[in-house]
Order: sequence, then C-alpha cells, then structure tokens
Amino acid sequence: MTQIDFYILPDDNSLDALTYACRLIEKVYRLGHDMYIHCGDEATCQYLDNLLWQHGAESFLAHARADQNPACSPVVLGCQEPPAEHGEIMVNLSGDIPAFFSRFRRVAEIVPGKPDDRTKSRQNYLFYKERGYPLNTHTIKSPMR
Repeated sequence: MTQIDFYILPDDNSLDALTYACRLIEKVYRLGHDMYIHCGDEATCQYLDNLLWQHGAESFLAHARADQNPACSPVVLGCQEPPAEHGEIMVNLSGDIPAFFSRFRRVAEIVPGKPDDRTKSRQNYLFYKERGYPLNTHTIKSPMR
C-alpha cells in the first residue's frame, strides 16, 4: 500500500513549496530513488524545471520533462500522467490527488507554510486517512536567515 508523507512547511512562510521541493528532490535523488514530480500545470512545471537547473553547482539534479525523453533520468517532471518506469516515489505539487497516486510506493505532499493556504492539504490528508493509507507528517523548520 502506498505510504503518504506530508511535509509541513513553517507557519512563518519563510520557505515556499517549490524551494522545499528542490531540497526534498535532492535528498530522494541522493538516496538513489526514481521519482515523478507531479505539477498542477505547465507553468509550475516549467518554473520547477528552471529551479532544478539552478539549484546549486554542488548539487546538480539531473532531471527530464515527461514530454521529452524521461527514460534516461531518475527525476521526471510533468503535469499529466507519469512515465511508466517512474513508479517508486511521487512528489505531488498539484494540490489535487492524481488518480494514479496509488501506483507509487510513496507519495510526498508538501503543505504550504501559510495557514490559510492549507485547506487542500487538509482535504488530501482526510482522503488518504479515510481510505486507510499509512500517513506520516514531518514538520519542517524555518531556514536559517
């Protein structure tokens, strides 16, 4: 059964979801897992694509777009159906739960920092909980300033 992890960003809104997503993607990448990053729309997908290229010289994150040649990359970004060979981990940045989420071993949901923006995350948590999926929550600390 798919394990669901919720990463709760700081209340002070000091860390945005896409910046944290880059950190999480890097961690999962370093552990050697294949992953699909599900974005809600093409604009978010393009923005994250650019962020990953600029993430840092010491932490280059090899990735590909799902509409390109994803077979050669452990990290694939998209906003439609995921590529067939990336069924290990999905980072869901869409806000909505995609119909195909259960084909992944793990799903990461990033909860926005601003309390008013957490409604979708609460609904997603309830959806998974009511269906008996194993849930974990991780409270993320504010970055050092």
